[in-house]
Amino acid sequence: MLRISDDISIQDWELSESFVRASGPGGQNVNKVATAVELRFEAARSPSLPGPVKTRLKRLAGRRWTLEGALIIQCDETRSQSRNRDIARQRLIDLVQKAMVAPKRRIATKPTLGSKKRRLKAKKVRGEVKVMRGRVDPTD
Repeated sequence: MLRISDDISIQDWELSESFVRASGPGGQNVNKVATAVELRFEAARSPSLPGPVKTRLKRLAGRRWTLEGALIIQCDETRSQSRNRDIARQRLIDLVQKAMVAPKRRIATKPTLGSKKRRLKAKKVRGEVKVMRGRVDPTD
């Protein structure tokens, strides 16, 4: 079981891990040992996540969210299979914790009278500068 918070914990049946060969440098070890981990979390079908958390998690996950509603996290940072597994699980925990935080509602405000006047004054000054750049009449 993966404990996210006091309210939310992910059961083992919701997670599946597969180990694949890592890419990149590493010598002979890379060619014969499957150290990279692919952690799959069936988020859309998870009974432990509330609805709003699922929608925020989908938005945060981006490309890692599949069409079936699964969240896939890959890790091949280290040469150790168990360390990669721990890193992938920690990434999942961090992502779900971010999704648990509801965004603050933005309160629309109006510009103050002083800021309106400053803006209009700046526009007038800028317009006068541009008018002075015009062609000079030789008769004047």
